[in-house]
Amino acid sequence: MAKKNFPLPKVYRLLEPGPVVLVSTLHKGKANIMTMSWLTMMEFEPPLVGCVISGRNYSFEALMKTGECVLNIPTVELAKQVVKVGNNTGSKLDKFKKFKLTASPAALVDAPLIAECYANLECKVVDRRMVNKYNFFVLEVVKAWIDPARKDPRTLHHQGKGVFVVDGDRIKLPSKMA
Repeated sequence: MAKKNFPLPKVYRLLEPGPVVLVSTLHKGKANIMTMSWLTMMEFEPPLVGCVISGRNYSFEALMKTGECVLNIPTVELAKQVVKVGNNTGSKLDKFKKFKLTASPAALVDAPLIAECYANLECKVVDRRMVNKYNFFVLEVVKAWIDPARKDPRTLHHQGKGVFVVDGDRIKLPSKMA
């Protein structure tokens, strides 16, 4: 089989492993949501997540100033809202109200949870050393919530240009990992 060149600016579409999340922040009394898919697990205990948030995003300033956010994990049922949140800026509208999402109080951060999401991870910024160069934040998950009523939630995975993959069949194979 002959292979062909693949454009370097599209490499992320091959590697994008994590689910699309809705990042909620609270700054100067205003809650906001942004859609994000550029994140990665970095450590298990404590759980550390690395993520890229562009300096052009409205949420960037809130995260820089407060050092807190919530990573809300939506399921496929919220797909249209997830895209609409990502296609609008919070500087001009209240995304919770506009897209009919419910802000719920978090336990350890000021940023709100999104009640409709399957899981919510309350986070604090613990490392900013790569923000100036790469817009890369290291977040520590300080509290995690999950909806036990949802069995086999199907999450969204962004592949670029409006294309998403939805979790599908699960298989279980022998593993020595605990």
